[in-house]
Amino acid sequence: MDGVPEPHTGWTFVTNHARVLAAIADNHSARIRDIAARCRLTERAVQKIISDLEEAGYLSHTREGRTNTYRIDPSKVLRHPAEAGLTVAALLSLLVRAEEVRSTGSVDGTRRHARA
Repeated sequence: MDGVPEPHTGWTFVTNHARVLAAIADNHSARIRDIAARCRLTERAVQKIISDLEEAGYLSHTREGRTNTYRIDPSKVLRHPAEAGLTVAALLSLLVRAEEVRSTGSVDGTRRHARA
């Protein structure tokens, strides 16, 4: 089927809620369709996650014409007791750093060259 992400089986290190939050942090006016494609989720799943995040106070939105603009509360503390004291800002900074490493192949932002 077109537009439906391929299923994933097994566990992952990053939750779908964190993936959606990171996608929104990257583009505060991203469409649900674009978030779903980036996160490899269905649009319905993204809608549910956004609803969860809004209900818990991590996210809010304002409607501007046909577009939603999202606002993330960076000071909000993560929910799991093991992450007590860690904020959304800390989580997002880790995810942004990981994305930089993935896109450049380097921790410091410079492209690494393969050695012969």
